[in-house]
Amino acid sequence: MPVSELDAVLAELSAREPIFHCREYGTSREALLDMTADDFWEIGASGQIYSRSSVVETLLERYRAQEEDTFSCSEFRIRQLADDLYQISYLLQQPGRLTRRTTLWRKSDGKWKIVFHQGTLVS
Repeated sequence: MPVSELDAVLAELSAREPIFHCREYGTSREALLDMTADDFWEIGASGQIYSRSSVVETLLERYRAQEEDTFSCSEFRIRQLADDLYQISYLLQQPGRLTRRTTLWRKSDGKWKIVFHQGTLVS
């Protein structure tokens, strides 16, 4: 893929990160299911594995609270892994916590779906 096209994909996906913190993409069960692949899973900063259903339930609980996260993202990188499959990585700074994140995104039927996500604490 030409660099300019890859840069365009990076711009599109980095605007959606950090996933699940950008409330403008939806906070309902339907929106969360729509943005995740059926076989989505996550490895949390603790090293624990989370299924799609457990992530959705946790997010619905988080979204009930009116408070919003304060965060900043930096050092975005992208890599194309296969046709319509991309890995994006970045640093996420939250109050008292720095994590390195990676998300696998697949474009299917013109829509982006999250396939996998991992967060690792930076010490």
